[in-house]
Amino acid sequence: MNPAVQWMTLIYMILAGTAMGVTYDSYRVLSLKLSFPKWLNALLDLLYWIWAALLVFRMLYAGNQGQLRFYVFLGLFLGVWIYFLIFSVTVRRFVVMLIQSVQYTCRLLWRTLEILIGVPLRWLWKLCGGTLLLLGRILLFILKLLLRLTKPIWVFPVRWISPYLSRIYQSAWFKRSIEWITAWRKR
Repeated sequence: MNPAVQWMTLIYMILAGTAMGVTYDSYRVLSLKLSFPKWLNALLDLLYWIWAALLVFRMLYAGNQGQLRFYVFLGLFLGVWIYFLIFSVTVRRFVVMLIQSVQYTCRLLWRTLEILIGVPLRWLWKLCGGTLLLLGRILLFILKLLLRLTKPIWVFPVRWISPYLSRIYQSAWFKRSIEWITAWRKR
């Protein structure tokens, strides 16, 4: 294997180590800020390491057809070390800023939807409720008015018939009929 291929593989491994560091820091900040459940953190850890293994294998295969040498491990270590030494704080701040931007954008979109859709729907709901309440009160007023206007028609016959009805209720044959109906129902 010639030195050019070895240097190219070393550069690929440094880039892979840096990419692993960027991904790890981004994932760590996201999991702390969004407070994932423990089972989801375990699953995301597993996915991270599967992704890291595939990335290293792909970069190693692109560099020297998958030959594993000492400089491969040296390149990975240098990439991670350089990343954590130089870029880690900047990437973490960027990810926090990105999370805050996404949260702000979501709140802004929610507020916009609430103003454009929610407020008119609430007004419409209040308008319909007020209209139904008004119609109900008008209908109740009309029914009360009709009841007062028709009072002579239904009050006098009731007063005229009520003494006769009370006599019927107190009669012996009515009480026997009720007892017979009750006994018949129990069968």
